[in-house]
Amino acid sequence: MTLSELKTGQSALVGKLSCSGSLKSKLIDMGVLNGERIQVVRIAPLGDPIEILIKQYKLSLRKKDAEGITVEEVQ
Repeated sequence: MTLSELKTGQSALVGKLSCSGSLKSKLIDMGVLNGERIQVVRIAPLGDPIEILIKQYKLSLRKKDAEGITVEEVQ
């Protein structure tokens, strides 16, 4: 499952980053690392962007970028 498939309030653990280049480097620098717990805080009315909580701060991602992040849902 990808980050873009999660609903508001759901939590997950980051798996694989399928994106490449500068986007992948930027996500890693912002703490989107394998095994890190993330939670979807808010999704914009049209589905883009997606606001997530990771490492105690909020981060907004475009839906296209969130589709490149594989996650494993946790309860």
